[in-house]
Amino acid sequence: MSNSTAHHSFVVGVDIGGTKIAAGLVDRLSGEITRQTRVPMPAKGQALEGLSAVLSAVDSVLTNGDGNQRVVEGIGICAPGPLDPANGVVINPPNLPCWRNFPLSAEISRIHSVPVKLDNDANAAALAETRWGAGRGHRSVFYATIGTGIGTGIILDGSIYHGRTGAAGEGGHMTIDFDGVLCACGKKGCIETLASGPAIARNASAKLATKSGEVSALLDLAGGDARAVTSEMVGRAYQGGDSIARAVLEDTVEFLSVWLGNIVDLLEPDIIIMGGGVAAILSPFFGEIRERLPRCCVNPRCGEIPIVGALYLAEAGIAGGAALCTETLVSK
Repeated sequence: MSNSTAHHSFVVGVDIGGTKIAAGLVDRLSGEITRQTRVPMPAKGQALEGLSAVLSAVDSVLTNGDGNQRVVEGIGICAPGPLDPANGVVINPPNLPCWRNFPLSAEISRIHSVPVKLDNDANAAALAETRWGAGRGHRSVFYATIGTGIGTGIILDGSIYHGRTGAAGEGGHMTIDFDGVLCACGKKGCIETLASGPAIARNASAKLATKSGEVSALLDLAGGDARAVTSEMVGRAYQGGDSIARAVLEDTVEFLSVWLGNIVDLLEPDIIIMGGGVAAILSPFFGEIRERLPRCCVNPRCGEIPIVGALYLAEAGIAGGAALCTETLVSK
């Protein structure tokens, strides 16, 4: 193979959060991130300050060592919702108060003269996993990222399913306990209130409180304060054989099994992909979730659906943004 990169085509993927912007130069065919940067996001500043920060990140990954900018075929952006993906407008995300009905795609396209796509991070990450990652070769993919919250993306026939207005795919806010904990979204018993990182921490703290006389590595990791437990600590304690940590993760597995049973009954995807920090903690239980599915859904062939970890982890936003520029490509 030639060392020349002339046959490569590149896009830029941008991941916008409440405190930082990550951007990367991505090979459009392979999904390889060849260069990346991170800059602060002035979320509480003026709209143009936020735009300037995004442009700074993009320019950083486009600029070659000779000071010239690499030519790219498009720029894809992940940003918190609510969004209007069809028109590239950031509507009113709570953690980006600088932008209200802001035409982000149009502003960046006006400056860089390339197509610019905008979507939420879970949708975009789902597309990246389908194009280049754990879902490659599949046409129907259900992707979940489990961390501080639970976000999901649905890929049908190789494309993101947006629904009528672009608001589809909020799987993290499916209720599985109608009389459960009140979620920040306003509903009760969403899977996010039961299986996200904070939910795991709450469950662990409650179990420690009811077993105050029991020796637990989990409590040691929390410095003796049950209220200080995090999901990461639960994962570490589980690896060390802690019984309370295992009980907490078993609860989480049960919640996820019920939830994914509903997903399978509704969508019957080719594959289920789990990303995010909590999914990494739960990866030893993926086989157990799959074994529980037959009693959580009516689909007699649910056990045939693989449940796998995502390829893109911390860089899911960059890869996802880049994947938004590839929807005209046929997966290979």
